[in-house]
Amino acid sequence: MTDLDTVVLNFSGASLMVMNAILAIVMFSIALDLKPSDFARLARAPKPVVTGLISQFIVLPALSFLLVLIVEPRASIALGLILVAACPGGNISNFITHRAGGNAALSVSMTAFATVGAILITPLNIAFWGQLYAPTREILNRVEIDPVQIAITVSLMLVLPLVLGIFLNSRRPALADGMRRPMQNLSMLIFLAFVVLALAANWAFFLQFAPYVGGLVVLHNAIALAAGYGTASLAGLSEYDRRAITIETGIQNSGLGLVLIFGFFNGLGGMAVVAALWGIWHAVSGLCLAQIMSRREARR
Repeated sequence: MTDLDTVVLNFSGASLMVMNAILAIVMFSIALDLKPSDFARLARAPKPVVTGLISQFIVLPALSFLLVLIVEPRASIALGLILVAACPGGNISNFITHRAGGNAALSVSMTAFATVGAILITPLNIAFWGQLYAPTREILNRVEIDPVQIAITVSLMLVLPLVLGIFLNSRRPALADGMRRPMQNLSMLIFLAFVVLALAANWAFFLQFAPYVGGLVVLHNAIALAAGYGTASLAGLSEYDRRAITIETGIQNSGLGLVLIFGFFNGLGGMAVVAALWGIWHAVSGLCLAQIMSRREARR
């Protein structure tokens, strides 16, 4: 464990480009469910979306920082937790919300709004919370993270496909309908295959470090789910909306986190292990929670 802060995982520049392309395809497939009218409707009743964004970008990062202060993990692990908390909601949150009997339309819209907001908020959250903890501050100062470059990466990888998907759905709805399900299924299969291959290439590192990092990831994910449900409950939202916000807050875009880690932090071991384990565990916890929630119909 003594070398975890200096371990660099195996991940080539070509692999990074492939992951960028995969995440772009995933976001495009999600955007095929959206139309400009969806945003107009939410603008007339913005409370659920605003509550969800507060839960994702304010409450979760703050609680993650509190967890870091209490546990005091290694610097790279701490920064990995902070970075994951700073990412927008993950692409599988929409599917899991639907299975949970929650407001899937709200989930899709939150993913879209959070993705656009991530251009500015994600790098700011990483820099702000990372600078408050001395060990992670040293990493940030060493790598000289560039918020502008992160914003450009997020824009090209997530926001551009989002805009293209919305445009196609509004201008060519028949074509979008035909593409939606195949694109969503294909993108998820490709993404899962890529994660498996990346894990295989670094299997020795994961076997060595996962037992220590795994407990923190499970705890962190539980905090994220609780943060979503608690924030939505305090806002007085219906159970239907609470389920969507709970899952949207607990399912983070760890794929984006890995891209940022390998693109800006040179594949730093502790950070990469945290993001990779998050990518596995949040799917497991989300599906289990959805199974429990789906046993009772949500009040709207």
